[in-house]
Amino acid sequence: MEKRGISFELEGLKLVGEVYIPEQKEPYPALCLCHGVPRGIPDASDRGYPFLAQRFCDVGFLTLIFNFRGTGNSGGNFDILGWTRDLEAALDYIDNMTEVDKSKIFLMGFSGGAAVSVYVAAKDPRVSSLVTCACPARFRPFPDAERAKLAIEHFRGIGIIRDKDFPASLEEWLDGFSQISAIDRIEKISPRPLLIVHGAQEEVVDPSHAGALYEKAGEPKEMRMVEGAGHRLRVDERAMEGALNWLRSQAFGD
Repeated sequence: MEKRGISFELEGLKLVGEVYIPEQKEPYPALCLCHGVPRGIPDASDRGYPFLAQRFCDVGFLTLIFNFRGTGNSGGNFDILGWTRDLEAALDYIDNMTEVDKSKIFLMGFSGGAAVSVYVAAKDPRVSSLVTCACPARFRPFPDAERAKLAIEHFRGIGIIRDKDFPASLEEWLDGFSQISAIDRIEKISPRPLLIVHGAQEEVVDPSHAGALYEKAGEPKEMRMVEGAGHRLRVDERAMEGALNWLRSQAFGD
């Protein structure tokens, strides 16, 4: 396996990530992993997405991970609508890699990153299959401007909103959450395969969201409710093994 640090420019921002390249003969199916909205300061003991990327690379996927704007070492401020453009740029990066089988580009998103993945995949035919993990059908609306301002202060506190004058328009920033509505776009994934993974004991995104998405989605689709699992599905062995096997069946037919 080869690991490369990567970066790409978008809207004056530098987004950074890593790509993991298998040892097998190319071209490779490609997988882009999309993290969720940070809930707090990162846990230094968490092996994070690099560990997951290595796991998928080991079975033959060229795997890309990156930090959305406002997170990690990427520039900018957290903006959910901006995240959709970041993901489109990441797909451009994958599409331009000579090692990639362009007919097998997969997305796998977690929580807010899953909602962003649905939004992008619904309109980007380059995505051949999609896995959502703990995906909200809709983002919970802020009841009033004061609550929204408190949320922004929280995001400042954990370092994903960095500029004092951001957002320039609170109304536009909030509207992004309304636009990134997975329930309104999930049916546009069909006829490409879709896997919905959710924890039965989910404490952040109620399991009813998974049922609503599954009901609205077109075929082919599958839903896997993981008993005993909560929100952090990427650290749940059963959830990730199931997603890996499903992706292998899509990419390699096994």
